[in-house]
Amino acid sequence: MNKKYNGAIGIFDSGYGGLTILDEIKKRLPDHDYIYLGDNARTPYGTRSFNIVYRFTLEAVKYLFKQGCPLVILACNTASAKALRTIQQHDLPDIDPTRRVLGVIRPTVEQLGKHTQTGHIGIFGTPGTIQSESYNMEISKLYPGFKAVGHACPMWVPLIENGEASHPGADYFVKQEVDRLLDKDPEIDTIILGCTHYPLLYDKIRRYVPEEISLLCQGNIVAESLADYLERHTGLEKRLSHGHTTTYLTTENSSKFSAMASIFLNQPVEATTVEI
Repeated sequence: MNKKYNGAIGIFDSGYGGLTILDEIKKRLPDHDYIYLGDNARTPYGTRSFNIVYRFTLEAVKYLFKQGCPLVILACNTASAKALRTIQQHDLPDIDPTRRVLGVIRPTVEQLGKHTQTGHIGIFGTPGTIQSESYNMEISKLYPGFKAVGHACPMWVPLIENGEASHPGADYFVKQEVDRLLDKDPEIDTIILGCTHYPLLYDKIRRYVPEEISLLCQGNIVAESLADYLERHTGLEKRLSHGHTTTYLTTENSSKFSAMASIFLNQPVEATTVEI
């Protein structure tokens, strides 16, 4: 185990999107130590099967545990949808029942009651997240009377990762998907941005979504949920280190990751390439 990272909070994503979650968590809990791991060599996860996403995610979680992380956040909707439950119920008891793995779907769904009046919820996400129907299932558990409508946006992540998010050409693809979702259910009054990349398209999405419809970004929601979780689980909080450090790891080229991560975080980033 690498003692340097003992007690850090692990943040995992298949690529860059989870940086939007990390950014908000660091604003809310600035004194903790963090390790961000992007599995960029095997991204995207959104179009992969359940078994592959589960296997890749479990490998990443085990890697972060070996670095000394008592807690790992799956800052990826696809990983949360396709792997979290199995890891929590099947793998953690054997690996180390004192560690925790948390996701981004449930904290987001828990907030819906504060925003919707009609109970009609829209979800933008990758094909993998929408196909899994994880949001629909979680919503039906917490709010049985709500109607959830998912809509996959396969072009949005490539637009963002190719630096097109702020360009006029992206408007066509954003408006097209917004219109398609609202055509499915005109009573939608709350939309979840169910992919951690999508905050980079927030301004464009907001432009084409009627102003009376709420748009939920996950970063601040997950950050508040984590802060509350640690307040309630003081034993886990005591195992976390508080050195104000952040380490960036990627399974791909570190220079490429650093350049893209700097765009997501609007600050210089230096990453290290690792094998998991």
